[in-house]
Amino acid sequence: MSTPATAPAAAPASRASLRKVVTASALGTTVEYYDFTLYATTAALVFDKIFFPDASPLVGTLAAFATYFVGYAARPLGGILFGHFGDRLGRKNVLIITMLMMGLGTFAIGLLPSYDSIGIAAPILLVLIRLVQGLGMGGEYGGGVLMALEYSPRTRQGFFTSLVHIGTPAGVLIPVGLVTALDAALPGGAYDDWAWRLPFLASILLVGVGMWMRFHITESPEFVKMRADREVQSLPVREVLTRRPATVVFSILAKIAESGLFNIYYVVAITYVTTELDRDKTPVLLAVLVACAVECCTLPLFGALSDRIGRRKVYIAGALFQAVLAVPFFLLIETGQFWAYVLGMTLGLGVGHAAMYGAQGALFSNLYPVNVRYTGLSVTQQFGATLGGGLSPLIGTALLATAGGHWGWLILYCVGVAVLSALATTRLGAGEAEPTTPAPLPTPAPERTATP
Repeated sequence: MSTPATAPAAAPASRASLRKVVTASALGTTVEYYDFTLYATTAALVFDKIFFPDASPLVGTLAAFATYFVGYAARPLGGILFGHFGDRLGRKNVLIITMLMMGLGTFAIGLLPSYDSIGIAAPILLVLIRLVQGLGMGGEYGGGVLMALEYSPRTRQGFFTSLVHIGTPAGVLIPVGLVTALDAALPGGAYDDWAWRLPFLASILLVGVGMWMRFHITESPEFVKMRADREVQSLPVREVLTRRPATVVFSILAKIAESGLFNIYYVVAITYVTTELDRDKTPVLLAVLVACAVECCTLPLFGALSDRIGRRKVYIAGALFQAVLAVPFFLLIETGQFWAYVLGMTLGLGVGHAAMYGAQGALFSNLYPVNVRYTGLSVTQQFGATLGGGLSPLIGTALLATAGGHWGWLILYCVGVAVLSALATTRLGAGEAEPTTPAPLPTPAPERTATP
């Protein structure tokens, strides 16, 4: 396996700068997951009727999840494209572009006519919008995490990158909260008829705040130093794939369970409760809200723990915990009891997923040197997320259909990907916390324009 070359991370020029960068990055992650979570929720609840009305409920849901996967399928291309410019031109400018692509795409879905209004053009337009969103999301994650990581002291990178990751449960919490509130407050059928559009249109508010913050942050100190030292790579993706192929493969496999099981707990479980068990969606949505609120608190705890005992140990423990949880999770969901929904979702999201995600930012980022880090991290993240989170709703729903609505086959998938990711993580040699505190680097020099 290739040995990654890592550069020492810069300490922040000031606590105020670090707070601003972490907040802006977390907001970007919130917008990112608001977009995708809102789509996944609406796909599970409404889109089969809006865009695929002629199909049976389960087949319509499968078709809606297929368009969901289209967004994931575009993420690797977006990761390579924006990773290239992020490694050559800087993290900040790329992050502004990716936020616009994601946010405006979500707003556009809220304005999209239904199949009954414009026929086959409706799902076609939906797919095109998802492609644009996927490209933007492919470039978003790497830059947001790297801005926080490259402003942080190395011995606290796990903690500060986990704060950026709070945007993920927050990006679930906000749209699911809106969906739950609208469904409860409006007359029966109103949400399915027209009110589903409101959370999509409301996303423009998050985008506005996020854009304002991103215009007011400065470039990563490590990137500025790397560019001043003339270490910019002409084609970062070639450097990553030819010099570190084993790192790329094992990190992608390590990512699959974190992303895939997140969508099993959230997307597939909602589909199972509402479609197969034919129960009210409100209790399970409320349970997701509770679990996401818990994860917002546990993510920094696991991030800090990874700084103390090592990224790989925390990440592997989270994967194996989820392998053990698979059967109890679905037994709890099958009861139909609210307390069981809450317990299952909290264990899955607030403990298992939080352990992996809390350690992930620092673990994966430190696999690559600064001059190809945006590209390397984006390739790892987006290919892994596509194979995990992008496919898991399709695979999970198909396995439920194959088993006549029972979750037996689905358990094999959950355990399989958890064990696969745990084993792959053992082959990743970078990302462990350093026992010594690095000396601060000088305050970043003023930004200069680089030639792409």
